[in-house]
Amino acid sequence: MSSEKSLAVVLRIVDFSESSYVVTLFTEDFGKITALAKGAKRPKGPFESALDLLAVCRIVFLHKSSDALDLLTEAKLERRFRGATRNLARLYAGYYVAELLTELTDEGDPHAELFRAACDSLAALEGEEQLDMVIVRYELTALRLLGHLPRFGECVRCSDAVRGEGRIAFGQLAGGVLCQRCRVGQRQVVSVTADTIRILKQISDPQLPKSHKIEVKRTLRGELRGLLNQYVSNLLGHRPKMHKYLELIAE
Repeated sequence: MSSEKSLAVVLRIVDFSESSYVVTLFTEDFGKITALAKGAKRPKGPFESALDLLAVCRIVFLHKSSDALDLLTEAKLERRFRGATRNLARLYAGYYVAELLTELTDEGDPHAELFRAACDSLAALEGEEQLDMVIVRYELTALRLLGHLPRFGECVRCSDAVRGEGRIAFGQLAGGVLCQRCRVGQRQVVSVTADTIRILKQISDPQLPKSHKIEVKRTLRGELRGLLNQYVSNLLGHRPKMHKYLELIAE
């Protein structure tokens, strides 16, 4: 067994015994790991009460080469998630960040940029930015980094440019916008406004500065949410648990 160190976000905590947890973490250097934290419930010890859901910690763990759980030996708190002190919607949004990280990634598959995007999103949920737009930006960033981002500028079937006016066909199963010719015969096609597609394209641009605030009219935010809810559900093969709470996130 080798001893490894990394920054990590706490995604899930499950009771294992009277004094121990099994924790799922998304690490900067090793991707998602599941580890046994022996004695983590004790007030004093190598974990220093750092294993809070959505907290960012600096961890040390023993990486096992077999199918056995890794062994978490140390965790030091870097930043605790305090969005719940503001309102319940921010806590739900944080839970959704954790759920997507859990559902979209495999064990031991590193994605350092995705780790940083998750940390940035959790920090933004504690700030003043439009809450539902923080979530939209996180979703699109995660989809892009993992190779699942829909195509918004040209037809996903024939690659012809799609006119950015009126209403546009979006193929949930096809994975992007469709021209009038290619939408024929496609299943699960929805019609959305060109403004919605334009906003999605803008937010998903990796060159968009993190500090850039995108203001979206309330009339469009419901359509954005509905489109992404269905797309993510199709991608995962089931509806994420937190989707039923996302309506509380709209401000």
